[in-house]
Amino acid sequence: MKKKKNKLSTDAVRAGVIRTQEQEHSEAMFLTSSFVFKNAKEAAKRFANPNSGNVYSRFTNPSIKMFEDRLAAMEGAERCVATSSGMSAILACFMSLCSQGDHVVVSKSIFGTSVQLFNNILSRWGLDITYVDLTDLHQWKKAIKKNTKLLFVETPSNPLTEICDIKKLANLASTHSCKLIVDNCFCTPALQKPIDLGAHIIIHSATKYLDGQGRCLGGAVLGNEQDMKEVFSFLRSAGPTLSPFNAWVFYKGLETLKIRMDAHSKNAYELAIWLEQQKKVEQVFYPGLESHPQYLLAKKQQFSGGGIVSFLIKGSQQEAWELIDSTKMLSITANLGDVKTTITHPSTTTHARLTQAERDAANIRDNLIRIAVGIEDIEDIKSDLVFLSK
Repeated sequence: MKKKKNKLSTDAVRAGVIRTQEQEHSEAMFLTSSFVFKNAKEAAKRFANPNSGNVYSRFTNPSIKMFEDRLAAMEGAERCVATSSGMSAILACFMSLCSQGDHVVVSKSIFGTSVQLFNNILSRWGLDITYVDLTDLHQWKKAIKKNTKLLFVETPSNPLTEICDIKKLANLASTHSCKLIVDNCFCTPALQKPIDLGAHIIIHSATKYLDGQGRCLGGAVLGNEQDMKEVFSFLRSAGPTLSPFNAWVFYKGLETLKIRMDAHSKNAYELAIWLEQQKKVEQVFYPGLESHPQYLLAKKQQFSGGGIVSFLIKGSQQEAWELIDSTKMLSITANLGDVKTTITHPSTTTHARLTQAERDAANIRDNLIRIAVGIEDIEDIKSDLVFLSK
């Protein structure tokens, strides 16, 4: 008899549960570095095959496994491998699935530190990298070579919320025997299911919405069993390991993910509409607005617009900083995905280490501001941006 497939909201609170002999209802936390074996034979068996039981928390731990299994169920992936941060998830993925001399195609519209990882670290190990415009399928097609292994995108992108057609890009990747990796950090499985759209691998910074309250660092890579076996092998040897405590925090955070993402999206949509009405605002970037270039695509592949709103203030960096400094409630921090609204100036924070030419290519202008909209009362959020209406 075929097992019934649960809805996302059910998986968020039921998937991945491992109960001890105590039969606790709230899942236990396994804060241990190692595990005891009954005898030498069992120890040998475990080391030879970690799937047979716990060995060492660098690569096997029940708290981490619960988080991995729950997130995999929510994303519709065969397997998840958790890592110590979102950046380590990207590193683990590319170090596992690429070899020296391989070629990858990467969107220009990615997180600034991701660009640093590709340009300053992975390229030194012989990875050939080509950057293209996220939304231009022709550029992706033109960039693919015989030795292209992976395509990598953030959709929506950070911070301009640009969107690519995941289904078309996944088909392109499959046609050329390479794989599409989608960073699903901004949407999470609550708002977007890349694997259902054809993507081969998903990457998360669990630090953001999966946690949801700005408490812990973590990451995850999801995909089919064979690819994740390679990622797990890298994790086991290289050790960018998620801590059991952080895994437990993320695991519990997933229980409220759908509720939080709906609240973030509702507030972000209202704020985006309000921002478009302000005289000091030049342009607003939000997938839920009809003015967004990929609005129809967003409606097609996302369940809602998400919690990130970016906009250009009329003026320069000076006006952007004046607005940021005028806020009293909003948190001035580059982190996002928190229930508290955060505000940042991308060109001098998240994308500060890029060259001016790289920022120009990614359309990161000096008057650009990014707001990660929290779940406070929307009227209080608007009131804190009173600088715009003066």
